Formats: sequence, structure tokens, C-alpha cells
Amino acid sequence: MTNVIALRRQPEIRHDDQLHALIDSFANRRRHREDAFWLKENAELLNILECTGTRVPGAALDLHADFLADVQDRMAFFPQYYRFLLSMVLDLEDLGLGGDIGERLCRIAARDDLAGAELSDLQRMEARRLLARRGVAPAGDAGLPDRLRAFCARTATFTLPNKKAAYELTHIVYYLGEYGRRDPGLDARAITSLHFAGNLAFLEQNSDLLSEICIALRHAGETPPPFWTAWLERETHLFAVETGDHGSIADDYHDFLVCNWHAAVAGGPAFRTPLTSGRMSFARAPRATPLRELSEALFAEGAARRPDWGVMRARVEGRMSPQALQVIDMLAGQSAHFDAFFEGFARAGHA
Repeated sequence: MTNVIALRRQPEIRHDDQLHALIDSFANRRRHREDAFWLKENAELLNILECTGTRVPGAALDLHADFLADVQDRMAFFPQYYRFLLSMVLDLEDLGLGGDIGERLCRIAARDDLAGAELSDLQRMEARRLLARRGVAPAGDAGLPDRLRAFCARTATFTLPNKKAAYELTHIVYYLGEYGRRDPGLDARAITSLHFAGNLAFLEQNSDLLSEICIALRHAGETPPPFWTAWLERETHLFAVETGDHGSIADDYHDFLVCNWHAAVAGGPAFRTPLTSGRMSFARAPRATPLRELSEALFAEGAARRPDWGVMRARVEGRMSPQALQVIDMLAGQSAHFDAFFEGFARAGHA
């Protein structure tokens, strides 16, 4: 007797349909164009598509025709959003729409010294990078790249949970290296900072931040630890996408985008989760929080804290879940930077 197993054929995922649905959802379904978060979401998506060299069908790019039609008036009235507006226009042109609107806007931004309103070196560097895409030079600040590299080289910053600093670290690498187009010029300390920040992201099981760190490492010519990238590949496949008018937009869209960005930078397929037309909401899989458990357990040790995980594990394991210990032990066993990282993270002598 022969058993016949019927295999269900998976629906074919068409690249053009996927991208059209994704761009349409962000352009027309999730938020109104008058919402500043509409600018943020669309700028992020277009930037990922452009810097990964994704082929985007013209019909999908045309979804932003109305935006391009009045973008110069918008920047005149909302100069505080010039970086979002410039980013979107430049990416749309470079993805295939062409035109000279981006160059005109860059010249206006330089003429009006819009970057002069920035207090952050990071934002000034982003502005410099945007204007340089059309050959426009902003106001001079020769020391800007060196100040940013000095921030990256301060490894102690990245042994402690500080998401703002970690995201700024990754974006400095993106801007200095023009999103992987040239060497960002990092020294060994900056590479260590990326590994320390990645260890924290892995302890938090934060696929959003860890994806950005792995991308930054690749832009710097480094290979991220394989156990990080294997975990990210798994997480990328676990996203749930809900389509419907009542789906929440207070969702995990950014995590979804950067996980797929990482997949593309790592040489794999991106945006393979089936997407259908309409308003989309993105949800990541539930996950443990080893970072919180470890921090609380170490804090409880007070003056007994030591900068050695082998010593501290025996002291804190009774306060932690088996799942959290499993994640930490994996990190300790597979990260070449773990011992130096834990020395700072433990804050021994700071009770």
C-alpha cells in the first residue's frame, strides 16, 4: 500500500506586487500626508529601497506623484522637516522617477542654511550627506566627521543600556559611509562599540536595533557574529502582517522594515512575507527580556558585583529565568567581545 502525501503549494510571491502593496500602504493607507509621522515612515521605507538598490516598479513610484507636485511649497512652509522631505525626493528620483526637484531643494536648503537650525552633530551630518547627493556643499564644519568618530570610539558608552546612543552610533556609520557606498573610516574602538551595542540589543532581544547594528558592521567592512544573524533571520520570518481598516499603526513597522533591510544587505531576499493591498499593521513575535532580568539581578547584588560573568552567574542564576540564562550563556559563549562588555555592564564598584 502506498501513502500519497499531498503538498500544499505556496502562493507565488511577486516582487512587483509586494512592493506596490507596501509602498501604497505607507503612502495612502496608514497615515495622512499632513502627519509628520507620514513623512518619517515613508522616508524610512524609500531610503531602505534606494540604498539596497531595489528595483521598484514605476507604478509604485507614481503613488508619490501628488507628493512631488507640491513638495517645494511644503518645504517652504515646513522647513523644520527639510531632512525628511529631501530624503524622500532624492530617493524617489534615484529609484527611477528622475527629475531635478531634489537638486533645487538641496540648493534652497543650502541657501537658507537649514542645517544651521540643528543642535545635533548627527543631524548636521545627515543634512551634509543629503546635500552631497546633488553636489551641493553646506556651510563648512571641517571638524564634524572627527567629532562623530570620537563619539563612536567611546566604547564605555555602549556597555550600558542607552538606545538613543546606540541608534545614533549606527546612523553615524550610515552617514559617514553613505549607506555602504564607501568606507566610513572607523577605528578598532568604534568597531568594538558596535559589538558592545549589539550585545545589549541581543540581551534585550531587540531585532530592530540589532538589525541596524549588523548593517552598520557590514558597511564598515566587518562580518557580524553568525549567531546574531541567524537569530535575525528567524525573527524576520516571524512577523505577522494584518490588513484591514482597523489595524493599529502604533505597531512594529520599523522593526519589520529594518529586519528586511538587514536581510537584503546580508544578500538574502527581502520583504518575502506575503503582503496584500490595504492598510497594513506589523507585529513581531513575542519574546523574552533577558536584559531586564540581568540588570535587576545585578543591581540586587550591590557591592558584591564583580566584572566577571563566570563569577556572577553562580550568584544571580537563582533570580533569573532559565530562558534568560540561556540567552546570556549563548552570548557569553559566542561573542568575542563579551568579557570586555560585561566588565563595563556589571558596574562593579559602583554600588
